[in-house]
Amino acid sequence: MARERKNGEENRTVQAVERALAIMDALAEAGEPMAISELADRVQLNISTVHRLLSTLMSKGYVEQEEDSSHYKLGLKLFAMGKAALYTKDIQLIGRPFLEEMVQRCNETANLAILDGREVVYLDQVESSNMVIVKMFARPGSRGPAHATASGKMLLSSLTDEELEKLLAGVQLEQYTNETINDVDVLKKELQRIRRQGYAIDLGERDEGVRCIAAPVYNHEGKMVATISLSGPHTRVTNYYLNNVLVDIVLEIASRMSRRLGYQG
Repeated sequence: MARERKNGEENRTVQAVERALAIMDALAEAGEPMAISELADRVQLNISTVHRLLSTLMSKGYVEQEEDSSHYKLGLKLFAMGKAALYTKDIQLIGRPFLEEMVQRCNETANLAILDGREVVYLDQVESSNMVIVKMFARPGSRGPAHATASGKMLLSSLTDEELEKLLAGVQLEQYTNETINDVDVLKKELQRIRRQGYAIDLGERDEGVRCIAAPVYNHEGKMVATISLSGPHTRVTNYYLNNVLVDIVLEIASRMSRRLGYQG
């Protein structure tokens, strides 16, 4: 009985989402503000249902109502979301040649990533041609724990102390290997060090035996918007190679990608 009730609630939620999306699609296709009666006809719902959904969409900024005509149109929040999606795609397209250059010069796997809450999202990856390739979780579109990855730690270091406090409050950091930082205070100290040195290193913190170095990518406003990173097995990415060769290469390429995005720093 409880399961049936839960399934019924889930079905109603899905139906409400589908109807709300249908309303936004109708407004987008119309290309001009619509009266509620016209909108109800277009989506084949009664006016009271459409009014309820419009009220919710307006409260979230997805739909706006014209004061003079009471007609409805798409809100600016959708424009901002679309702009953000296009910007992410731009970063991916711009970043691809730089990832390819890193792989060509170092013959290790290169990644492009952004931050989403306490997770890092991998936008793109170019694999090494080495016989022993690092098969990581970092496939395009996949996510990883920010606290246990070089890219994630680099991106977390861009947050203010207040933002970090809010993000990490009451959080239990999952431990993946013996090297994973699982204490919030220790992580904060690590992020301070990363801010000072300008790059982040992961010595098997997410995947045992895998080492990674990440460098920041800034946009025209000076905001860190992504990272590019290089990963490889500890047998190839030795301490000397990591600190005396890879650091300079990854920082150099990240700097050029930042300039490509309009960064002047």
